[in-house]
Amino acid sequence: MSQRVYEVLDRPEVVGVLFYPRRDVGIPRLASGVHTVRIPVSGDVALGGKIFAANAGAPVIFHFHGNGEIASDYDTIAPFYTQHGITLFVVDYRGYGLSEGTPSATSLIDDACTVFAKTPDLLAQAGIAAGPLFVMGRSLGSAAALEIVDQAKSNVEGLIIESGFAYTFPLIERIGFLPLTDAYEHKDGFGNLDKIARAQLPTLIIHGERDWIIPISDGDALFEASPSKQKTFVRIPGAGHNDLMLVGRQSYFDALAQFCGTRPKAVAESG
Repeated sequence: MSQRVYEVLDRPEVVGVLFYPRRDVGIPRLASGVHTVRIPVSGDVALGGKIFAANAGAPVIFHFHGNGEIASDYDTIAPFYTQHGITLFVVDYRGYGLSEGTPSATSLIDDACTVFAKTPDLLAQAGIAAGPLFVMGRSLGSAAALEIVDQAKSNVEGLIIESGFAYTFPLIERIGFLPLTDAYEHKDGFGNLDKIARAQLPTLIIHGERDWIIPISDGDALFEASPSKQKTFVRIPGAGHNDLMLVGRQSYFDALAQFCGTRPKAVAESG
């Protein structure tokens, strides 16, 4: 469990800006190598998630999605990961997808650490022979990913941040027109910059150069704060916040494959 409660971020008006939960109301897609999981996180709340398995022993990306997204959105995206030899495990926040409960900043952080601790067992129960584990956070999910890396002292091979934010309250003001004049980043925010500044492990940051929701200057700040001796910043020219794969798919997946120790087929065959 987290050692702190995010009192300011748990205010109803702030929760309404940070979270846009969507339920998974579609017909479950039953495909080979796709596993739906249910993960208890507290007395009466369980989260839903999906594991998209690649080959045995493949590296695993434990992924926290962006706001307004759900795990089932990755049904059509996950094949790009598995084709690059990467198993993808996507977890929904409370109130999202098939997850129970209602979202809050405190539960976002607490649940991330709880599910991470259960990940080896969840993979084993799905019959997946997993390789090295990478933690990834996209947009809002960057807070969950950075908390895990800050708390976990082992079992994480690397950190991946996609369109992540460095500063909590400028983001809230930008997307929700909600200025919080009584809030301070180090005391009341998610503290993403502080957490990445303590993360020594290999780090990959991917950001669109035309992102107006979380500007690339936040990506720059995270990259500069990282003390890792193995860090890479991939900028996607022409991409905004939600179209990185559309605009720069090859650069995006080449970077992931190189970081996770696999290679795209074209590179492997020509190399």
